[in-house]
Amino acid sequence: MAMRSSCSAANLLAAIAVAVALAALAGPVAHAADYIAIPPGQIASVLASDAYPSPSKLASFAMRVTPVSNGEFLAFVQRSPQWQRGRASSVLADRSYLQHWRAPLQLGNVSLPEQPLTSVSWFAAQAFCESEGARLPTWLEWEYVAAADATRRDARSSAEWRAQILAWYALPSTTPLAGVGGNANVYGVRDLHGLIWEWVDDFNSLLVSADSRNQGDPDKLQFCGAGAISLKDRDNYAVLMRIALLSSLSAADTTRNLGFRCVRPDSGETK
Repeated sequence: MAMRSSCSAANLLAAIAVAVALAALAGPVAHAADYIAIPPGQIASVLASDAYPSPSKLASFAMRVTPVSNGEFLAFVQRSPQWQRGRASSVLADRSYLQHWRAPLQLGNVSLPEQPLTSVSWFAAQAFCESEGARLPTWLEWEYVAAADATRRDARSSAEWRAQILAWYALPSTTPLAGVGGNANVYGVRDLHGLIWEWVDDFNSLLVSADSRNQGDPDKLQFCGAGAISLKDRDNYAVLMRIALLSSLSAADTTRNLGFRCVRPDSGETK
């Protein structure tokens, strides 16, 4: 993957090695999360590059039905103290990591258990997924499932579908987050739109050129222009903005509207 100039490839590889070692220390999850099988298929990605050919074929996999919640991540850091706020290395999580929690092991009034987790780094998200025998989805996997509405596997050409997503963008960033578990799409997956942004495994290979954005504050990036992105579907402003944010981050960054969900191989069973 092409790495940002502010972080050398060697440093990132070293940080990943540390994160993998820390993830191995985590015990098994206290309960089985709900994953649902996603059938194989193909998608014409909005990204125009050799890394994302059109169409791209995808094998079947299983995806978490909802994003990881505050309550679920609290249980994880209780089992894995190396990922608690104040203990996680600054190489793996920035200073804003879990800052909306009242304390390292206490959520508080602005971070309810049922709300989606935010202010979490890529490293911490990947460690959580590994504790479930899973991983973060690739961009193509996320885009494939997120293209669906309640009845169609690919609703991206629908003006109504796009308008519903853009309506979320119009909400103030201070709007309190709802709990996870919104309306399901055709696969049975919930909250891919209208709740939070989500990390993907290959976030830093989404091909956004360097520009004048203020990279000192990742939360500002979601509101900035993204003309440097090479997209096949430039009318899909919602996807453009999501890619702009993700590709402008480093793996240790956190933002108040960015969380994650996990995927794993399809075992042929859903629950």
